[in-house]
Amino acid sequence: MSRHQTVRRHTPRSLAALDAPIVSLTAYTAPMARLLDAHCDLLLVGDSLGMVVYGMDSTLAVTPEMMIAHGQAVVRGSQRACVAVDMPFGSYQESPQQAFRVAAHIMAQTGAGCVKLEGGQEMAETIQFLVQRGIPVVGHIGLKPQAVHAHGGFRTVGRGEEAEQILVDARAVQDAGAWAVVIESTMEPLSRKISEILHIPTIGIGASPACGGQVLVTEDMLGLFPDFTPKFVRKFADLGKEVEQAAAAYAQAVRNRSFPGPAECVGMPEKK
Repeated sequence: MSRHQTVRRHTPRSLAALDAPIVSLTAYTAPMARLLDAHCDLLLVGDSLGMVVYGMDSTLAVTPEMMIAHGQAVVRGSQRACVAVDMPFGSYQESPQQAFRVAAHIMAQTGAGCVKLEGGQEMAETIQFLVQRGIPVVGHIGLKPQAVHAHGGFRTVGRGEEAEQILVDARAVQDAGAWAVVIESTMEPLSRKISEILHIPTIGIGASPACGGQVLVTEDMLGLFPDFTPKFVRKFADLGKEVEQAAAAYAQAVRNRSFPGPAECVGMPEKK
């Protein structure tokens, strides 16, 4: 008689206590979540899905309904990893009360373990408001894609006077109660300094190897998003070329009528 083993899903608390770096990747669908789950501690349902899945120019048009639909899929497709869902642009900046309503709805509908929102010092009150009401929060500082126009495009931040504000942001997010903070596209020495002075995990993306964890957009890491590859991405595979080759082989087989063959048809006599 086999013994059923229950897989215990990571929580923000268990991730914050990890002795090893937090391994995180984005996921937007149940099949991808299943493939990544055994290897990742944290699966991020990022609003990057606007660009990666829907072909948008930025993340700004992503809606809470989109995040909920994809969040549900990723939670269903995973067992082990903690799932974090991004709060999209315009869904939390107005007030802490607005942020709570949206965050509570996202968590209730998806079963995710936490939400992530962008912003530092200016979002500290909102982060504290959420945390005090039982919603675990991942902060996001450095380059903030939802503020891409204010940043002047997707660029590395943290030079000169900008560095001091990012440091202030990091402390503000921690003091407000976030259990972790993502540092994106930020100068390495500054990212390292932030990781050394904070007592919550830092999760880097284009930041520093000194961060308490790393996250990448899965499609970037797999070579499945050819539109733009940030400098900080390492391609661990080039599946885009394999997909193209497979599609070309399929198209040729259809056109020369070698597919479907006897093995793929029911009741079709095999040629002798």
